[in-house]
Amino acid sequence: MRHTFAIAAIALSVLAAPGVGLAQASTTNPAEAKAGSYAADPAHTKVTWSVNHFGFSTYTGQFSQVAGTLKVDPKAVGTTSLDVTVQTASIGTFNPALDTHLKSADFLDVGKFPTATFKATAVKATGERTADITGDLTLHGVTKPVVIHATFNRAGMNPVDRAGYRLGFAGKAVIKRSDFGIKTYVPAIGDEVTLQIEAEFKAAS
Repeated sequence: MRHTFAIAAIALSVLAAPGVGLAQASTTNPAEAKAGSYAADPAHTKVTWSVNHFGFSTYTGQFSQVAGTLKVDPKAVGTTSLDVTVQTASIGTFNPALDTHLKSADFLDVGKFPTATFKATAVKATGERTADITGDLTLHGVTKPVVIHATFNRAGMNPVDRAGYRLGFAGKAVIKRSDFGIKTYVPAIGDEVTLQIEAEFKAAS
């Protein structure tokens, strides 16, 4: 509890300090973001997936170990480069038995395919704060084109730790797991898997 109050006090003092308020230190306008090279902050970059479970519910889990590099110039969005690697064994559902099954050869087969990767091949702005990121997703040993519908969240300094300039994005993509050779229980358990991405990238030092 004391730790929480301490963080809140630091945040309030930073926001109250002249010239370093959140509105002054950051922007939601992607055109005002700094061009450069960035690396994903693993503590604040996650991929959440959801799939229909026998028609009874939508089941949700998350990949918690995501690494990536981003090179971006707001004045030339089409030149953006993005490479992401996900550790498949980091899948988590808060159900240990299910996690073990998902890691098995029935599904992700993490022993044989320890990573999934995404490499952008084209980026096209679709609005003031949105873009479609087309790229090659390699999952379960199969590579297929996928489009991520991305939204720019914010650029600036973290108002609490002030530890470097960062960019924040949200993204959504829908894939068919059978396209990647993951066919167990299709169609009883949904073939379509929705991926929700939240990513923070820190400027390379």
